[in-house]
Amino acid sequence: MTAPLLVAVVGSGPAGLYAAEALVKQAEGNVRVDVFDRLPTPYGLVRYGVAPDHKSIKSIARYLQKVLEDPAVRFFGCVELGRDMTRDDLLDCYDAVIYSTGAMVDRHLGIPGEDLPGSIAATDFVNWYCGHPDAADHTFDLSAEEVAVIGVGNVAVDVVRVLAKTSEELRQTDVPEHVLDALSQSRVKRVHMLGRRGPAQAKFTTKELRELGELPGVAVHVRPEDMELDPASAEAAENDRLVRGNVKVMNGWTQPPADDRPRRIDIRFWRAPVEIRGEGRVEELRVERTRLDENGRVTGTGEFESLPVGLVLRSVGYQSVALAGIPFDERAYVVPNEGGRILSASGEQVPREYVAGWIKRGPTGVVGTNKSDAAETVRNLLADVSPGDRRPTRKIEELLESRGLPVVTYDDWLRLDAAEVALAASLDRGERVKLARWEAMISACRHP
Repeated sequence: MTAPLLVAVVGSGPAGLYAAEALVKQAEGNVRVDVFDRLPTPYGLVRYGVAPDHKSIKSIARYLQKVLEDPAVRFFGCVELGRDMTRDDLLDCYDAVIYSTGAMVDRHLGIPGEDLPGSIAATDFVNWYCGHPDAADHTFDLSAEEVAVIGVGNVAVDVVRVLAKTSEELRQTDVPEHVLDALSQSRVKRVHMLGRRGPAQAKFTTKELRELGELPGVAVHVRPEDMELDPASAEAAENDRLVRGNVKVMNGWTQPPADDRPRRIDIRFWRAPVEIRGEGRVEELRVERTRLDENGRVTGTGEFESLPVGLVLRSVGYQSVALAGIPFDERAYVVPNEGGRILSASGEQVPREYVAGWIKRGPTGVVGTNKSDAAETVRNLLADVSPGDRRPTRKIEELLESRGLPVVTYDDWLRLDAAEVALAASLDRGERVKLARWEAMISACRHP
């Protein structure tokens, strides 16, 4: 019998684990898949990007868990490409490699004052309240009563919702204890969510948007003039289900909000940030009124206003970063590819190397989009590479052991998982409370 195909998957988020699942199914069992992650925990953005109060979406982890429990799949945590192993190491140890490292950094606004203390990436704030170990010691000054969130996508809506909720409303979620303590001290009363374009161009989903209006003690307001639709937007609202749903929900928020609610969310369209001001920290956000020109591009109107905010969170998109030695498109922030097959700078296929997920297509789609995306990559991989074409020259176990790397196995992760469940029980805080610091996470992995 032909020895099974050996494939490495770099990244254990949805894209990586869907790729592992597709490999097992499409290769009909004649494959062995090793999944690597620089963190001791699997599941990527399902664990560290989905808002803590979205428990139904986070339950996708239970499906992904089944992938890791397949006998043909192994998990190698705390192993980072570029630090602990190289591209050449992987190609020596495997028949093929799939990179699925996602989009890890935020886009910048490129405006004066963006680097002032109090101007931060929404990704940093999300990582913090989601318990990412890289953000465990971050601090955010929540003493200002007014905050601006720049962006009108689902991440922006999540950030707005978390800011508008009380700590008690988040108590039964998995946010770490130190995060819950910090949120309990928040003085935020008003959140401005700003979009450069109009309501028809917003990227959030209707379900996410509607949740804002269901928050107890929170008034949501959209200015009536911001809801006026140009002909193209009106056509989109008529023909596009998502736009139609969003416009309907927001039209219900155009009446002046009740003054007796302790917190307020203002959704402001046609506002472009132009400068962040303050003496030593954020004190004001200056924005310009915008419109669409005859070509459908956003242009300024010369009308300005200032918002007295003490915190600005930018949520204008994620972007991938280049991997050492892997071709990368510096303009599109993806690995150039055709159907997941990596392409060289001259457009030729790079043998035995593939991509899946956001690093393949950019930060688009929902979690489930990664399943069909990964399946396409795997189909092409299996069309190109067959068991027996070549044999790896090294074993990954020997390589990692020779470097003295403290690899976290799937069984180690299960110990960490159990520790978080036990912590939640001891605090009477729902299903789990995340351990967020590296030392605590590794300790839980090593000690049952």
